[in-house]
Amino acid sequence: MKNSILVFFFFVGFSCTNTQVIPVTSFDIMNEINSFKGEKVVILNVWALWCVPCVEEFPMIVELDESNKDLEVIFVSADFEDELQQVKSFLEKQGVEPYSFIKNEKDELFIEGINESWTGSLPFTVVFSKNKGIIVDSWEGKEPKSRFEVAINIALNS
Repeated sequence: MKNSILVFFFFVGFSCTNTQVIPVTSFDIMNEINSFKGEKVVILNVWALWCVPCVEEFPMIVELDESNKDLEVIFVSADFEDELQQVKSFLEKQGVEPYSFIKNEKDELFIEGINESWTGSLPFTVVFSKNKGIIVDSWEGKEPKSRFEVAINIALNS
């Protein structure tokens, strides 16, 4: 495991199924992203079950992750914690393993902690460079695969 959040989570044993859904703050997520600096491009995708564009683009993002060894996709559900089982079921159907995340922080604090230019609209995607770990692109709303691919290529060389 890359960081203490994941180690703690597995020791506590929140779930016994394939996909673990870990409650996190923006600080936790930024630490997770930083743990891949110098190793992989990171795509952060904040989504929710109630968000139709989020659900529509989700399989494409999973496919990108599975087809690129230099990429790490971090999904964060913006659903409420009482929807944890539905989130887990969706993630398992999408083949997201071994873990994913669910927001556990007030909306405004979470949004500001992730990216100050984010208005809170979903889906929200941020692409971090492989070498420097800096943001190379970010956007609100559903985008085509080509937008993701261009950002990944830029991030691989940044």
